[in-house]
Amino acid sequence: MVRRRHFLKLPPGGALLVYSLDGEPLLQTPAGEVQVPLRFFTSDEAAIVEAAVSRIFPSDDTGPGAKECGVTLYIDRQLAGPYGRDRYRYTKEPFEAGSAEQGYQGKSTPREIYRTNLKSLAGLASLSEAEQDNRLRAIENTAFFRLLRQHTLEGMFCDPMHGGNRDCLGWQLIGFPGPYMSWANDIDRHYGETHRVKSQSISQILNRKVVPWEELEP
Repeated sequence: MVRRRHFLKLPPGGALLVYSLDGEPLLQTPAGEVQVPLRFFTSDEAAIVEAAVSRIFPSDDTGPGAKECGVTLYIDRQLAGPYGRDRYRYTKEPFEAGSAEQGYQGKSTPREIYRTNLKSLAGLASLSEAEQDNRLRAIENTAFFRLLRQHTLEGMFCDPMHGGNRDCLGWQLIGFPGPYMSWANDIDRHYGETHRVKSQSISQILNRKVVPWEELEP
């Protein structure tokens, strides 16, 4: 049996965050949208996650949020890879509650945590923002919500090769230029003046494709 493919709708690449003379952020996004194949989530699950992360890190008058930065795609890629199946965590019994400092100590993998808990958020995408907030407040003390919040922040500010921080919008938002190796060539050229370079991913800086670790691991 052939499994029906699931997609996430995203705006086309090339979005740019610019600021007006009075400091107001303006997000310039090309028209249209593209369908990106999902590797772990179903389309319905992706809609729930996108609604949730958009409330955890919403777009507002300071700039773009989780939806514009492709956070849902980041989470989908991580869950589909070795991290999602707990490739690097010790998962043998006994499973104890542990202290807050020890972090999550349960048996379930990140994939299992998402797949199980997303069922309780069914219909989230169709609710108003206030109703979505109420649904999320009801689970904010759970391991699932803590994981979802952590992944939202990772997806906002990771290198774009991991699926999030689309078009480096998260980095543009906080003024991070990217992983430049050296500024030696810019010291004399811009001495005594404000110098803010365009945010670039490691692939753009090296001028070659960099394969993320999650796609290298079996």
